Amino acid sequence: MALHFTDLDAALEHLLARLPPALRVAAPLALGKPHRLLNALYARIEGEPSRPLHLYTALSLDPPSPGAGLQARFLRPFLARHFGEDFPRLAYVQAMKRDALPAHVEVEEFYLQSGALLGSSQTQRRYASLNYTHVADALAQRRLDMIVQKVAREPGGDRLSFSCNNDLTQDTVDAHLARGLPRPLLVAEVDPQLPWLGGSALAPEAFFDVVIDPPGPHPRLFGLPRQPVGDADYAIGLYASTLVRDGGTLQIGIGALADALCHALVLRHADNARYRQLLGALDPELESHPTVRESGGLEPFEIGLYGCSEMINEGFKRLVETGVIRRKVVDDAALMRRLADGTANLGDHARLERDGEYLHGAFYLGSPDFYAWLRDLPGGQRHAIGMRRICEVNQIYGNDEGLERLQRHDARFFNSCMMATALGAAVSDALEDGRVVSGVGGQYNFVAMGHALPRARSVLMFRALREANGRTESNVRWNYGHATIPRHLRDVYVDEYGIADLRHASDEDCVVAMAGITDARWQQGLLDTARAARKLRAGFTAPPRWRRNTPQRLREALAPFRADGTLPDYPLGSDFTPVEQRIVRALAWLQSNTATPVAKLRIVLQALVRAPACSDDEALQRMELHAPAGAAARLEARLLRLALARTPG
Repeated sequence: MALHFTDLDAALEHLLARLPPALRVAAPLALGKPHRLLNALYARIEGEPSRPLHLYTALSLDPPSPGAGLQARFLRPFLARHFGEDFPRLAYVQAMKRDALPAHVEVEEFYLQSGALLGSSQTQRRYASLNYTHVADALAQRRLDMIVQKVAREPGGDRLSFSCNNDLTQDTVDAHLARGLPRPLLVAEVDPQLPWLGGSALAPEAFFDVVIDPPGPHPRLFGLPRQPVGDADYAIGLYASTLVRDGGTLQIGIGALADALCHALVLRHADNARYRQLLGALDPELESHPTVRESGGLEPFEIGLYGCSEMINEGFKRLVETGVIRRKVVDDAALMRRLADGTANLGDHARLERDGEYLHGAFYLGSPDFYAWLRDLPGGQRHAIGMRRICEVNQIYGNDEGLERLQRHDARFFNSCMMATALGAAVSDALEDGRVVSGVGGQYNFVAMGHALPRARSVLMFRALREANGRTESNVRWNYGHATIPRHLRDVYVDEYGIADLRHASDEDCVVAMAGITDARWQQGLLDTARAARKLRAGFTAPPRWRRNTPQRLREALAPFRADGTLPDYPLGSDFTPVEQRIVRALAWLQSNTATPVAKLRIVLQALVRAPACSDDEALQRMELHAPAGAAARLEARLLRLALARTPG
């Protein structure tokens, strides 16, 4: 029977009295962290060297800092509105960012908020590179004393739900017991803001040793601000959408590329004629691409897709709403076999409709609108979403493999990477010097599943170009000092210039396929390097169509569809007001045009000498620059007016 508390301090006193002096504590990734409990624990331990603390977790989310100048003028009011004035930033994260954790406190994460902790020595030293499916056993190896977990309580009832994070807690308990270790102390903090999900997410109160119902006011859930989707992102999403087979299985990651892919899948289903016009403008030969013909399609989804992804996000919301995600599965291998064989009877179909689920995930994360959608789901839709353990979602081995193979037929695993090599390796989580940007997470799991399941494909999406220190660089490299996915697991790569199918390909064929989706400015250098390495025949010449691989040609192809709203800046909705969306475009223009000292000087001179008149009084008011006081504010006002004039719309 769980012990109940409503006072955090009283709960903490009870826990510390039961726990050993040296604490080994784990917390779920992302939304599932009980921020207030963790902050209270850190505040108590921080000044007590006699009580060492080892915290094991991942994806410790922290709102961005406002910064300075124009960025601060934009972000400060937005952050206050979006996260709320009382959002509890994690104290240990603030210390990690300053390398200020006390010597007796260590935080070990297996996945980092992207790019947020590149400069933290303490974080980089204690990072653990783990596949998501290996984390539970790794935690058992560390012999945890306690697991803390945020949970939801059933509206009007007493049942608890793992809700946002069904991923690791139960697996970690089982891993401890399998090693003959005592079960860690299990602590639940109830958050009334957390959407209730039943079914496989149910967590009986008796599962926990302590349940805390802290009093209000309850801070808002961490909402991911939805980012604008650019031309390159849309092109990648459109190409990727042609690789999905109707009636199949879908896994997607997070970010602008995933948003673009989901929007393209919705277009394919809901406005197929316009979708095909878009593809024709992007690549007139796409419909006849061998990989599209063999593994994908362009038709609407008559059967629909089954979603099985470690994270449920904004894109899945839209796919469910538009009927793209609707193919149901049940945990009954015999019934799934009859469905596959075409021998299912009316009773089987009735059971599938009644009990089936069309979306499985291990955790969820998104915007406030996304959480509201989950909160307000009708009963039938809520029943069709199943939150599962990570061992069930991210792999087929060790569970009911036969059942999962039947459920996940024609699977497409879409994930993002930063760079790819001409021979097929992917760089997704770290830099050449070893510093970690994010983490491996489940990417390796899904790439491996793409090879383990029949008719499945792993698709890694990336932007062909990157801006670094005022220079444009190609993300197709000959080689790189770090790889996340080894080249022997190469499959399909997609960037804004097309599809490169590398599965089972020779090295020379990989080079040609990857050069074919490389920006035109870097193709020749890549081919020359391949020849020097004896990976490309001497007589090879690039086809003329490769010369189309330029940002300008891409911009021109998509311009009519951007102008008429087919490809909006925010396909899944926006957390910014219309005025703020205009400012975001203006600030992005400023950032890209001031990347070097020379470029910055040129823009400042333009703003000072001939800044155009700006009629966007709303934007100036929003940035508090309608009546600038002081030289710095007057310069910022001129820069903003220049940027707004250069980015109309």
